[in-house]
Amino acid sequence: MPGRSYDKEIRAKAVRLVRDHVGDYATEWAAIKAVSGRLGMSGETLRKWLRQSEVEAGQVAGVTTESARQIRELKRKNAELERTIAI
Repeated sequence: MPGRSYDKEIRAKAVRLVRDHVGDYATEWAAIKAVSGRLGMSGETLRKWLRQSEVEAGQVAGVTTESARQIRELKRKNAELERTIAI
């Protein structure tokens, strides 16, 4: 379902299910597809959640959700200031 939003609990449950049952499948992708199919989301959505959870846990390099939020806010403020200066 394009554009569908999932709450934090559903995301955490889906990620946990994949991590708990990845050993039951031949590949991580197979586990992702099985869990995502049961929970009614796309496999790619769940794969992205898994990768982001690895970033949040510091297991891989990347931008955390909080850092991304701060960057967006700073960019918004910067654009607002630039518009004010232009006036």
